Amino acid sequence: MEVLGRYLHGKEKPLRLALICFFSRGHLLIEDLPGLGKTTLAIGLAKVLGLTFGRIQCTSDLLPTDITGLSIYNKTSGLFEFHPGPIFHNIILVDEINRATPKTQSALLEAMGEKQVTAEGRTMDLPQPFFVIATQNPAEQFGTFPLPESQMDRFMMKIRIGYPHREAELEILRGGSKRKELYSVEPVLSQEGVLRIQHFIRDGIIASEPILDYMMQIIEATRRSEFLTAGLSTRGALALLHTSRAHAFMNGRDYVLPEDVKAMALHAIPHRVFFREEYDHVDKKEIVRSLLEKVPVPA
Repeated sequence: MEVLGRYLHGKEKPLRLALICFFSRGHLLIEDLPGLGKTTLAIGLAKVLGLTFGRIQCTSDLLPTDITGLSIYNKTSGLFEFHPGPIFHNIILVDEINRATPKTQSALLEAMGEKQVTAEGRTMDLPQPFFVIATQNPAEQFGTFPLPESQMDRFMMKIRIGYPHREAELEILRGGSKRKELYSVEPVLSQEGVLRIQHFIRDGIIASEPILDYMMQIIEATRRSEFLTAGLSTRGALALLHTSRAHAFMNGRDYVLPEDVKAMALHAIPHRVFFREEYDHVDKKEIVRSLLEKVPVPA
């Protein structure tokens, strides 16, 4: 956190949420305006964690093979050789994902869900850990293809970066962009260390029966809510559990508290549930927050 804080001025909260999502073994969707530090965040995570980084710039003419890779004929050997696409990295930035066609977007579904890619009849495992950071622009709708529900459900969390506060932006104006300096940052973890932390969070952070019951009450509240046509799925329930465990770990605990669940619910639930048409203009987080207030917190 401290290392990346020098390059992401005023973005401590988005950075923390991105790390929680990463260590939960999920994928992250960032919906925000261009130029607010999304690429810097992705590169910084890869460098600090000692992982490889790939970037996919989505356009309307992007093809699935531009993501997965394809076989090219080698004149010397007389054979077709598979050339892996950018998906074969640990951390992938998929920029402006909603500018890609649905067919190209679907090339990411297997990778995000199964951590593998099927291309030209071959199924290949992706490197571990594997983390997708996708971005979409909420203000620019021309030439975009909205993400289908099945793909939205693949993202463990959806966040916004937002504008930096005044002092942080002044610091950026004084010193300029420091993105190039990120490439010389020394990793604070190894790939093996990252995998060990992910394994510990999944298996070593305790979620007691009262906490699981509290989560179930929240899940059931979304399914009964007058604001929603469909509540949280089982995959969404697991996302809430995994992110709550990671949030507890980031706060130095090996057990989950109701505060962890409430903090993560605002980022793990809104993009996974279906709101009634008359509430489209309402802040989705506020609706989820109102549901949380009605669920009694375990002592």
